[in-house]
Amino acid sequence: MVDTVFVNDARVMSKGQVTIPKNVRTALGIEAGDRVTFIVDGTNVRIVNSAVYALMRLQEQMKGEAEKAGFQSEDDIAEWITDSRREENAQ
Repeated sequence: MVDTVFVNDARVMSKGQVTIPKNVRTALGIEAGDRVTFIVDGTNVRIVNSAVYALMRLQEQMKGEAEKAGFQSEDDIAEWITDSRREENAQ
């Protein structure tokens, strides 16, 4: 995503539809068929790429879980993945 600050506006149509301007779609990494999430905070609304938002939420929820499971480094996690795949392939 682009780390640029800009302002853009769009007209709300009779059915509540809004076309997201191209530069906003580009900044959010949104393409045709993608989903967006609206985050309402008081009178402010943020529009975010739903896939990116879901990943951010998952990362928040998983924070600290690796340490709880005994992983101390990325190498520990890579080793666990390799071992798990070996066990899966052996079955």
